[in-house]
Order: sequence, then structure tokens, then C-alpha cells
Amino acid sequence: MPSLDVRRLRSYVFRLPLFTRIVLVFVVAFWILELQKVWNVVQWGALIPKEVNLGTMYRLNTYPLIHRNFLHAFFNTLALVPLLERFEAEHGTLLSGAMFAGPLSTLPAAVYLLVERGILRQNTAILGASIWVFVLLGVEGIKAYKANPHFAISTYRIPTWTTPLVILLFTTALIPNTSLLGHLGSVGVGYLYGLGYLKVLAPPEKVLRWIEGKLNLLGRLPHYVSIDQKTYGRYGVLPTSSNPSLSAGGEGSVQMPYLGSAPTILALRNDPRLLKIPPYLSALCIVIGIVWLFLLPLNEYSRHTYISENALLPGQVHTYFGGSEQNVFNAYKHEVQNLTGKDPEVIATQLTSILRSVGLKAATQKYHYEAAGNVHSGENAYAVLHAPRGDATEAIVLVAAWTNMDGELNQSGVALALTLARYFKRWSLWSKDIIILITSDSKAGPQAWVDAYHDEHSPDSADPLQLKSGALQGVVVVDNALDHRFESLHIVYDGINGQLPNLDLFNSAVAIASGQMGIGVSLQRMWKHGDSYRERLQTMLRGMVSQGLGHASGPHSSFIPYHVDAITLQAVGHGWQDEMAMGRCVESTFRSLNNLLEHFHQSFFFYLLMQANRFVSIGTYLPSAMLVAVNFTIMAIALWIQSGRPPKHRVASATVDKTKEPEVEVVRKEGMVAFVPTADLAIVERQLFLPVALVVGFHFLGAVPLYVFNNTQQEALAQTLVFFAYANVVLPTLLAIIISGFTTLSSHRLVLLQCFSLLLLGMFLATLATLNFSLAFLIGLLAAPLSFVGVAMSADNGNAPPKLGTPRKIVYNVLLHLLSPPVVVLAVCKIFGVDAGATLAEAAFGWKVSGLRTQVVVCCVWWPAWLIGAVIVSPGL
Repeated sequence: MPSLDVRRLRSYVFRLPLFTRIVLVFVVAFWILELQKVWNVVQWGALIPKEVNLGTMYRLNTYPLIHRNFLHAFFNTLALVPLLERFEAEHGTLLSGAMFAGPLSTLPAAVYLLVERGILRQNTAILGASIWVFVLLGVEGIKAYKANPHFAISTYRIPTWTTPLVILLFTTALIPNTSLLGHLGSVGVGYLYGLGYLKVLAPPEKVLRWIEGKLNLLGRLPHYVSIDQKTYGRYGVLPTSSNPSLSAGGEGSVQMPYLGSAPTILALRNDPRLLKIPPYLSALCIVIGIVWLFLLPLNEYSRHTYISENALLPGQVHTYFGGSEQNVFNAYKHEVQNLTGKDPEVIATQLTSILRSVGLKAATQKYHYEAAGNVHSGENAYAVLHAPRGDATEAIVLVAAWTNMDGELNQSGVALALTLARYFKRWSLWSKDIIILITSDSKAGPQAWVDAYHDEHSPDSADPLQLKSGALQGVVVVDNALDHRFESLHIVYDGINGQLPNLDLFNSAVAIASGQMGIGVSLQRMWKHGDSYRERLQTMLRGMVSQGLGHASGPHSSFIPYHVDAITLQAVGHGWQDEMAMGRCVESTFRSLNNLLEHFHQSFFFYLLMQANRFVSIGTYLPSAMLVAVNFTIMAIALWIQSGRPPKHRVASATVDKTKEPEVEVVRKEGMVAFVPTADLAIVERQLFLPVALVVGFHFLGAVPLYVFNNTQQEALAQTLVFFAYANVVLPTLLAIIISGFTTLSSHRLVLLQCFSLLLLGMFLATLATLNFSLAFLIGLLAAPLSFVGVAMSADNGNAPPKLGTPRKIVYNVLLHLLSPPVVVLAVCKIFGVDAGATLAEAAFGWKVSGLRTQVVVCCVWWPAWLIGAVIVSPGL
């Protein structure tokens, strides 16, 4: 198993040539200077078209060394160093310094100034080492084209020189504030240099040799690359061999392409150094994914919310709710208080009679659910107000639960719903039916009603509905358990399994509450929000945790899986806003929903909110989860390549014949010839049946904890979770011993086992990220160590038992057991002060009643992948 090697990375950095080091020093120095506020380094050295004149020509050389911030400098340096180091190794330090201090900096700048200022008449400033990155990519693209003109994708032959352009397009599309014009000019200059048209601008080689000899640069300067130390020819001339003994079949001189040719790529596939790259690349993907997420709260990556559906017109109508309605509200609130503590059947009967008294058709619905040994039963009361101007094909729902999610009596919310029902009945402007729904609780009641409304209910759990209307267009839930005036409205919008309502509904409620009514709005229990980066990040992370858990966050959550957009308006705090203000918010929201000509579809269904008026869309945040998921795929591909390589046979040093040359074979492809060691062309037959069977079996084994935790009594759930955590300590070793008793778990089979496990995990998380981004991101981070633990194939025999040092095995086992799913659940419950039994009981309720699927991801995806990783490094092997 390839793993990270810090020593190799340090060795690479220490071996960087002189000019590359000088460039790094200047980039870091300028970044440090940017930290002070006295001198504006960016304004001084950036390439600003209107600031370039005879007195500021230095900008043509300084702009690649200056960056806007640390991340800009870090990622540009990360991309530049390998390319610049290779260029310097090919051409020497003196020539590299002359070219990058001269033509390779000034020519891209000149092209940019000509087009930006001379043609477009714009004044966009550019800066950063990415200019040099694309120059070098252009040079490398031409070199690759000379060696191998095309690469094939299916039946299409694509020129290799287009690779820098593809990279340019992806960079422009994915990274904001990048200069397409500046990078395009850089690629063009790189093409010209690679084709040799700019060699006239390079100092003569005789002059360079004279300067080197006169100043003794090679002897005085460490890490200096001389003209005579170059790896390749001056302008890309490839070495040839005229030795007849090396010719195939006596053909005479045979051209030996260096890098980039098809035969060399064939040999490169078997190069052991190739497998040292994936661990670093995988770790880099994880780091970039995390950094990407933490960049989202910045203004450059998030956007202000806006209304996409013009027909909504939120806050554009005058509301009339208030005045005498306060007396009606007080009377209904007194009725609600008198019903406190009575049976649900009595409460539903009384509420139904109140709804009928105002002229509405009303009915009740009984329900009964059992989950984790708990009984969830009650009786819903609902009524339908038929629209005077409608045809009963569409409806809007106003919901008030008798008890809210905290178990408190929703006295003001229920009274307000009854008052609004009476108020709405007096108006003839409605084009959609209005359904008033009062449920016994906030979870089972709404779920029973919406299931029965769509005929998806079980007759044993919920009664069918006697009254129905048309397709539900929107739902607003009123939650006001306060007995005093409130300060602001807390909008709850998370649905089951991470589904979200259309952003237009949320934006309409915010615009009405804060804009029209002057009521403060909060979300994700962030009662005070100063719009700072920290508060934005905290709000976003809270939303991700709620979305990742996938549980019902309010009565509205039950409607969202049926593609009915719903939100909850919850009154919070102590202030001067009264129930009439909340009623006017509901009235205005219903007036906006009444304007809809079709179902919500214009705005976003996938988003992250970090403030009431700021969000990030899926196109911006999705790459972070995808990068975390792709790290598993990268390691799976590396393991697949490793499993197809023949084991290296170790030979005693005393028997090695140093004069004997290794056996080689001649490989011909597309008119090119290369000599490849015979050992590198050997093919190993992969033993696929056992690894595939084990991966499938381990994932089916996840059905056991899935069944146990969904069918255990709540009193025993916490103890069951602790027992499961202890069982996971010995289970990997026990399974490894059992499997080893039937067959040999060789290094080759274990590599394939981990390969298929990581491949399946990466595929699943990448798919899940498009549906529930937060859950995929969180599971991906918790499972990330699985990419870096494992065993390498035996050096003597791929069929030999695996060899892993005891210290490494102990470290791997401790790390994996600390990140096992039951340990993580227990730790999270402990940190947040939540009872583990109650949490699992709510999950069991969601599984049986609401269709919650988070347990499937944990038990059948994450836990099997963890178990396979633990088996691979278990002491039983």
C-alpha cells in the first residue's frame, strides 16, 4: 500500500535548483510585505494597463511575483514549482533566469496590454505566478506534441498540444477572478517558445558558457545548473543512438524518444515511482476540499439571495390582519388553554367544531405508530377552505402542531391558525384552496396526514382522509409557544434526508418579515448574527450538520419528500412584536403563494445558507465534497495498478552479477521504438473472486446493525451502542482469523480487497454528494484515513501473507478504532450533551415513519468500508 513519505517530499524541496529557489523566495517575500498596510504592494507591482508607462515598466516583470492573498500565492506556487524546476533542469539556471526575467514575462504582459487596453479599452489588473504556469504548460504541450502528436479517447484522436487549453478552460470555469485573456496569452507565448520561434531572444550559448566560466558560477553557487548539466538538448532535440547492437533486427540507427512517447508511457505504467504520487494527490484532494468549504462564507464565493419567480411579488400587498382580530385571537387562545392536558381525541373534536363554526368543512384523522418501543399516536384536525376563484386543483396548507419540536404547547400558534382560518374565510381573492391543519405533535401527525393525502399511508398506522383538495403548492407552519411578545422569527427549512424547499419560498418569507414587517429573521439557531466570517461559517456548518443527520426539524419536514415546499416560522426571544405581526407575515406569504401560476421551479433546491440573505449554490459548494470523495477513487486506481504488477524478487547481494545487463524487449508503436525491460512488461493475473465476494459480503453484513438499531427498545439502545463499539474492537480480528481458516489472505488479495472497497466508497459518496452534500462530506472526512492504511504487496511473492510492521499496525488499529462509526456516534453525543439512546430512538422513528435513510449510509456504506480497512490491518493476519 503506497503511503505518504515526508522524507521524500523534504528531499525534493532540498534538491530544487537555484533559480526555482530564488523565485520562491521572491514570492514569499512579496506576500510577507503585503501583510503591512503602509505600502500597497499589489497596487505597486500588479500589471494595471492604465498604470503602465515609461516610469513603471518594472510592472512587466514584477506582476508574476505578487499575489492577492496567501491562498493565491500557495496554489500558484504549488503549480509552478514542478514545471519551473523541470525547465531549469533542461535549460540551465542562467538561461532560465534570463528568459523569465525577460521575454517569458514581458511578452505575455505585452499581449495582454495590447488586447485589454488597445482593443477592449478595459483596465483589469492581473497578477500572480499562474502566468508563468501557463507559459510552461504551453512549452510542455508542444514538447508532448512533437513526441506523441495525438492521444485517443474512444475513436477520436485529439492533438496533445490542446492539453494546456483544456486546463485553461477548467481553471477559468472553476476558479473565480481568473484572467482568461492573460492566461491565453501566456499559453500562446509558451507555444511559440516550444516551437523554437523565440530562441532568437535567448542569449547565445557561447556567451552563457563564457559567463559561467569567467565567474565560476558552478563552483560558487550551490544548486546551480550549468549549461553542461542540462538533462536534454538546448531546444528539445531528442537523443538518438546509432549503435547497431541496439537496433532491432539490424535496422541500423534507431531514434530513442525521451518523455511523452507511447512506448515510454507503456514503460512508465510499470514505473514504481508512479505509485508514490497517489497518496500525495489523495491527501491534496482532501486538503483542497476542506479549504474550499472554508472559503464559501467569503463574499467572493457566496451570493445575495434574490427572488427568481417574479409572480410571487413578496411584500407587495397591503395586509389587513389585525385590529379586531386581536380579540378573536385572545378568545381562541383561551379555548386552547382550556384544552391543555386533555386526550387528543377530545382536543381534535373541539378544534374541528371551531373550524366548522367559521364555515369550513372539517374532519379528523387518527394515527398510531410504534418505533423503538415508543408509541406515537394522536388525532389530527383539519379543514378545507375552497377558493372562490379556484377549481380545487391547487392548495396551500397552514399547519400548527399542538406541541412543537421541543414538546411545548404551541398555544399562540394554534390560536393564530384558528384566527387566520376565520380571517381567510372572509376574503374572496383566493385562487387556491387553503387547508388548515392542526396536528397532535410535530413529527408523527404531519407525516400521517401528508402520507394519507397522497395515498401513501399504511391503513394500520393512519386513517384515510375524508376531505382532500388539489396538488399542494406550499406549506407554512406556525410555531409560537410563547406567552409574551417575541423579538424575531426563526425560519426552519431543513427536510428529511437533507432535502430542502425551493429557495424562493425561503426568500419570500425573509423579504416579507424583514422588509415589509420589520421583523428580524434568524436561522439555524443563530439568534444574533453580525454577518462576520465566523458567524457565516458557523451558520453554514450548523446547517450542514442538520442536513447531514437528515432528521425532521419541524412539521414542515414531512412535506418536502413529496416535492411540497414548506417552512416553519418560529417566534423566538423577548421583544415588542405581537401575534398580529406574525399573522400579517403569514397573510402576506399566503398572498404571494396565491399568485403562483405553477409549482416552484425557478430557484435553487440545493443550497447552503449562511445568513438570511446570503447563500451558496450547488455549483459552488459541490466540488468540496467531490474532492473528498475522489480521494478514495484515486487510491483505488493506484491499488488496482499495484495489484497488476509482478512481485519483485529479492536476490542475495553475493549472487548479483553486476556485469550482466537486464533483459529488454523492443516495443514499437506509431513508428516509434523503445527498449523496455522485460520485467516491466510482465502481466499478473488478478484473483478477483475472493476480494469481490468479501466486499459484497461485508456490505450485506451492514444489514445486521441496521436491523438491530431500528428494532431495539429505547431503554436498551445506549447499551447496545456501547456493546457494538466494544464488539468492533475484536470483530475485525475475528473475521480475519475465520477467513484465513478457509483461504489464504495474501498481499495480492488484500490489495484488491481494499481497492474494491475504496472504489465503492468513492462512487457512493460522489453520488450521494449530489443529493445530500453535507452527509457525503462528513462521511468522507470520517472515512478519509481508510485511504492511507493498508499493506503493501510482498516483495518476494504476491501470494505470500501480508507483511506489516508491528508499530505501524498498532498505529493503524488505534486510528481506525477511534474513528469507528459507534465510537464517533458516542463521542458526538457526549460532546453535545445529547442522550445516545434518545438520538437512536429518533433515528428509528425516522426509519419506520418518515423514510429516514441516514442509517443506511452509516450501516451499509461507512461501517462496511471501515470494517474492511480494520480487517486488512488486524492482528489476525
